[in-house]
Amino acid sequence: MTQNKKEPTWAFLFSHPAHFFGLGLGSGLTGFAPGTFGTLAAIPLWLLIAGQSFVIQCAVILIASIVGIYFCGKTADDLGAHDHGAIVWDEFVGFWITMLFVPTGWLWIFLAFVMFRLLDILKPWPISYFDKQVHGGLGIMLDDIIAGLLAGIILYFLVPLF
Repeated sequence: MTQNKKEPTWAFLFSHPAHFFGLGLGSGLTGFAPGTFGTLAAIPLWLLIAGQSFVIQCAVILIASIVGIYFCGKTADDLGAHDHGAIVWDEFVGFWITMLFVPTGWLWIFLAFVMFRLLDILKPWPISYFDKQVHGGLGIMLDDIIAGLLAGIILYFLVPLF
């Protein structure tokens, strides 16, 4: 990875397919709360995925996770910054993982959004451990994958209360 940190631009977004996806289809370029905007941008795509069988949903998320390692790693390298805030493909995948654990509906989308964002921002253990110990594209993806799993498990146990 280069040591010269760059700020992503719209030209950078379209300069390589990995940048387009790594920057969350452009949602990471907000300059303010890019992780939150990235997670919001993941919702319409989730609505497309949600109409599929559980097996297809898992397959899409697995593929998005694997290619996300490349997207996020390449984008980070080209920006010269590990896990630049504008890299939000990991938020897409983390949110989608959370949604696997809850019923369909706007209430659950809202609760999944809030729970995932809280865990992603606060990074309690074990999320913080992986955030600090694993680097590159895998490290960028892994803490959000774990945040998504934890958020989903927490919400799964709350479902009977609603």
